[in-house]
Amino acid sequence: MRLSIFSRLVLTSLVIIAVMGGVNLYALFQLRQLTAMSTQMASYHYPAVESAKRLLGSLYAQQNNEKKFLATKDPTFRTNVTEEVEEFQRVLHVLRGQESSTRGLTLLQETGELLKERERLFDSAFQVATRSIHPAIPDYESKRDSLTDRMSFTLQNYIDLHEARVSVGVTESRASAAQAEAVTEQLVLVALMFGLGLAGVASYTILRPLRELQGHIKHIGQGNFGASLNIKAPAELRELVDSVNWMGRKLQEIDEMKTDFLAHVSHELRTPMASIQEGTNLLLDEIPGPLMPEQRMTLRIMADSSKRLMHLIATILDLSKMEAGMMEYRFVPVDLQRIVDISINKIRLLADSKHVQLVLEHAGQRAWVKADASRLEQVFDNLLSNALKFSPEGGVVKVYLKPDLQAGVLEVAVSDTGPGIAPEDLPHIFERFYQGRTKVKQTAGSGLGLALVKNVVEAHGGRIWIESERGKGATVRFILRLTKSEAKGKS
Repeated sequence: MRLSIFSRLVLTSLVIIAVMGGVNLYALFQLRQLTAMSTQMASYHYPAVESAKRLLGSLYAQQNNEKKFLATKDPTFRTNVTEEVEEFQRVLHVLRGQESSTRGLTLLQETGELLKERERLFDSAFQVATRSIHPAIPDYESKRDSLTDRMSFTLQNYIDLHEARVSVGVTESRASAAQAEAVTEQLVLVALMFGLGLAGVASYTILRPLRELQGHIKHIGQGNFGASLNIKAPAELRELVDSVNWMGRKLQEIDEMKTDFLAHVSHELRTPMASIQEGTNLLLDEIPGPLMPEQRMTLRIMADSSKRLMHLIATILDLSKMEAGMMEYRFVPVDLQRIVDISINKIRLLADSKHVQLVLEHAGQRAWVKADASRLEQVFDNLLSNALKFSPEGGVVKVYLKPDLQAGVLEVAVSDTGPGIAPEDLPHIFERFYQGRTKVKQTAGSGLGLALVKNVVEAHGGRIWIESERGKGATVRFILRLTKSEAKGKS
């Protein structure tokens, strides 16, 4: 089952959306991880560091108030010491509740024990101080300073522990962010390439049949109705292809009907036209009796017209036979230069009347081809008459014969100095009844001459084309195979 164009576009879009959604989910997951790490540092490590620093400050405040109390015996300093100790214990208790690492709990536990030991030392000093002016506890200050240093050291280790974790977290965050950025960029690139690839495949599967269909329609426009187009295409295009094939078949039937009609009518007209032509010639020969000048002029016009009509009928019949594959050719070695001379002599008087120069250029040796002489003569008659018709007075019509012994072919060119052929007319110039946009003062032709020329050249295994520029004349070129003996003898 072939997918429709709509289904292909929807499926391609869904796949691209899914791929881009996966990339976005990965980026969102990495963003959440970074957010969690930042939240942990902001809500856990930084407050822990700040609380530990507050404990250090409280510890030093206790020591200052303690010294002042022992020196002055002022109860205010005793109260301050008690308040600082209570605040210290409260903050320490909060830290213990928030701490999740074993190492941190150990440090806080050790700080609490040192605090208790320091309280006991101070209580002893306080009791002695209330009884006497000078305390008698030996080494009190050294013990106090030692406990203070140990507590400071423990709290500093606790601060260093969390700052190290913050540093590690920042480093990991940067590394994770860099990795996430790199992976996301790669995923976006892969997704982009994948999306472009899918879009390209989808477009190709849609555009390829359309291009083939376009080419087939062009062939139909050029008169090639017979061939049918059979391609793999989506359902909508398949219906269009079937419609175009049906149109081609109908056009082929109509073309065959037209060809049969023209051939039949031409055949039916040939006999009465021959009788009219012969009767006109008898009258011009004055067999029935003498003619007046006005009668002779009228009969000459009738003779010329009947001759042109007979030529047109013969051309239509020849084309019909060629296209039906019924034309018989008699291929024998032919001297092409002799055929060209015959065709040139046919139009020499007309060329002289227009002051048009006829030139035959060749390599110096005779060029022999295996061909039907009468049909090649027909080719040169049509090409030379066209070149003469489109050449202005004082122009030049040239015929080139250029044998290529290495390739075994003969290139023939017939050129004129007329107005040239419009670029839009070139693709259709060999079609039947096509006369183009270039007009001349003389009576227009039938549009069958070049079609007949093309059929004859291709029947001889040759190839024909036209080169032209507006205002610089036109050149008809075709290639024929040299006879084997000619190619071998000269090589």
